[in-house]
Amino acid sequence: MLQLLMSPRTTRTVRGLIGTVADAVRSVLAPATLTEDQAPAVETVPDPADVLTTDELPPVETIETAAREYERAADQARRADRGKRAAKKVLDKLPAGIYGGWKVFRTPSSRQTPDLAEITRIFKANGLGPVPMKDCAPSLKVERVEVAPVVDEVLAAAAA
Repeated sequence: MLQLLMSPRTTRTVRGLIGTVADAVRSVLAPATLTEDQAPAVETVPDPADVLTTDELPPVETIETAAREYERAADQARRADRGKRAAKKVLDKLPAGIYGGWKVFRTPSSRQTPDLAEITRIFKANGLGPVPMKDCAPSLKVERVEVAPVVDEVLAAAAA
């Protein structure tokens, strides 16, 4: 019985009920908070210098196809990454060996990364101030939006 109460499904159900109760309380205390857009603001950055000019843009259909494919591939990558992390939780705990038809072992990485703790220590020891940092490249995001039908009516009227 305790296992039923502690299962992930039950936990989600309880969280859902708590959320419903919280929404009910908010609807009495502050009803406007339920209708306001509560999505966090997404910070945007300026376009990079090498973007296409207005004259160089491909047709909208090409852009829509690329955005659709990007969103599909990004979703597949997220799902694959979640599956990989879940499997890695089990495999990381295993000693090297052969398990069924699978060999589990570890190899040294060929990648390197700066040792920020050591760099910081050297900077402090020599009075060089804080370690210089630079921002990573901005992330490309795409999201589906509804196209206003007014635009189609304006184009039709302009063509007539």
